[in-house]
Amino acid sequence: MEMLSDDEIAAARLADWRKLAQGLHARYLVDSFAAAARFVTAVGEAGDAVGHHPSVAVGRGYVDLKLVSADALYRDGEGTEHVVEWVTEQDLDLARRITAVAAEHGLLADPASVSVVELGVDTARSATIAPVWAALLTGDAQSQGRGSPSDEVRDATGRVPNLWFGDADEDEAPHQRFHVEVYVAPEAAEQRIAAAVAAGGTVVDDSDAPALTVIADQDGNRGVVCVAGSPAPPD
Repeated sequence: MEMLSDDEIAAARLADWRKLAQGLHARYLVDSFAAAARFVTAVGEAGDAVGHHPSVAVGRGYVDLKLVSADALYRDGEGTEHVVEWVTEQDLDLARRITAVAAEHGLLADPASVSVVELGVDTARSATIAPVWAALLTGDAQSQGRGSPSDEVRDATGRVPNLWFGDADEDEAPHQRFHVEVYVAPEAAEQRIAAAVAAGGTVVDDSDAPALTVIADQDGNRGVVCVAGSPAPPD
C-alpha cells in the first residue's frame, strides 16, 4: 500500500490524531483504568474488523495509540521501491473508526499532548556503526534498517527510541554528534520552544522552522523540536 505524504494526511482532517515521525498518534483521556480497558477492547474489535491494529499504552488518566503500516511502499528518487513503516490509507481508515469508538465511549482526545522522542547521530559511516547501536539498543541485528531504506535502528517492540543517522563529514572538527529529537503536535511547538527558552535554553537555528527548531542548553548541548506535518486544514 502506498505511503502517504504529510499533505495527504492533513487533508484527511483527523481531528484527534497527529502525524509524528513515522506514524499517527492520539491520546484519549479516561477517568479510570476500567474505562481505559473497555475502550482498548473496543479499539481491538475495530481493528479486528479491518485486520489492522494500533500500538497501545495505558497510563494514569489516558490511553495512547499509534497507527503505522509495516508494509508501506516508498519510491526513492531513482524509482526503486522500498517497503517501509509509514502511514497509509489503512491507518487513516482505522483512525476514523477509533475516533468514532472514542465518541461512543464519551472520551475526549488531547492531540496537543502527543509526543515522540527519537535519537540522532551525525556520522559519515552509518553502515559501520549501526550494527553496534542495533546490538546495544535492542540486542537484535534485524533492527538495523527495520522499516526504513536507511541504516536507522528501530526496535520492533518499541522499548527504546528510534536512532537515525545524519550525514557528517569524516574530516570535520569534533562536535556534538548525538542529539535528541522531540516530535510534537503543530499547535504545541511554539509553547514547547518558549518553555525551553524560558528555562535557559537558546534557539540556535530556526531556519527550517516550524519543521525543525534547534535548541541549545546552557552547556551548548543541542536538541531539536520537530513538527512532522501541518494541522488539519480548517473547514
